[in-house]
Amino acid sequence: MKNFTIYLVILVFLFVSKVLGQETFESKAKKIGDKIEKITKEEKETLKEEVEAVNVQLSEGKITKEQADKRKKELAEARAVIIEEKVTLAQNELSDLVQQKVEGKIKSEDGKHSYTFNWNSKNRDNDSIRGERRTTSQFVFAAGLNNMMVDGKLQDAKYRFTGSHFYEWGLTYNSRILKENNLLHAKYGLSVMYNNIRPTDNKSFVVNGDQTDLLTNPVHLKESRFRNVYLVAPVHLEFDFSKDGHNGDKRYFRTHQGFRMGFGGYAGINVKSKQILEYESGDLKSTEKTKGDFNVNNFIYGLSSYIGYGSTSLYLKYDLNPVFKDNLVDEKNISLGIRFDLN
Repeated sequence: MKNFTIYLVILVFLFVSKVLGQETFESKAKKIGDKIEKITKEEKETLKEEVEAVNVQLSEGKITKEQADKRKKELAEARAVIIEEKVTLAQNELSDLVQQKVEGKIKSEDGKHSYTFNWNSKNRDNDSIRGERRTTSQFVFAAGLNNMMVDGKLQDAKYRFTGSHFYEWGLTYNSRILKENNLLHAKYGLSVMYNNIRPTDNKSFVVNGDQTDLLTNPVHLKESRFRNVYLVAPVHLEFDFSKDGHNGDKRYFRTHQGFRMGFGGYAGINVKSKQILEYESGDLKSTEKTKGDFNVNNFIYGLSSYIGYGSTSLYLKYDLNPVFKDNLVDEKNISLGIRFDLN
């Protein structure tokens, strides 16, 4: 737990640093976010059309309900893979941007913050309370440390604490629940999660029937990494303490401008599992990438929460079901990092 405490302090430092330099970072990240948001929207619309076509076949009696459900799952998995392939092109750019922010290479801009509000005199929640729409959307990017838990204990001896990371990209909608109070919001959307773990002591995963064992590899490994990719639907109840804005004698609601915290969870499907091994044999360097089932659970569900200021939060998520379906020891994924909700 000593290492865990040290890296939690580091994450808090990064969080504070991000808040102080927020505007400049957001302006750069939003360009990438807009591109990924467009990709996600387009693929979701395409998936919707494909699912509707399956429903038509089902209603016409051309396929059975079991066939329809199987086809819908296949379509969802295929679209998730397409989304993953497209957003991967932006992964390095986003990672570089975050790294530059951590290293202090991106400085804050001096000047006033500017906000854009949507005014609609024909559709107001209240004649004296106007401003942001009741439902807004954000691009979400999160990154941080990843590891496993067994019976409430962190497995940092089996998996490299600093070398195991998680990433998440997604689109969320934020809806104010109460008509004339800005505190409670429902936050929901669609995300792609990457959970990476790096075993210690020159070990790698080996499938033995219905068991997936972590064993010492006979070859000296320079890199051993196991990655799971999920398409998930996160849902949170968000408490937003942003202060109301004023325009003359008119009051309007604002979001992501103050202290925020959210509590909820997520559920989704596994779209890919892959093990990456790098080693040297004489003068030859080899990289072995193995995709497969690895006895990984097809579905994922868990709890998540975040707390922060403005668009930046500390983010914690924990899987309630184990990574591997039938292993004798249930290892559950846990992640801690920084989350950006960019309007």
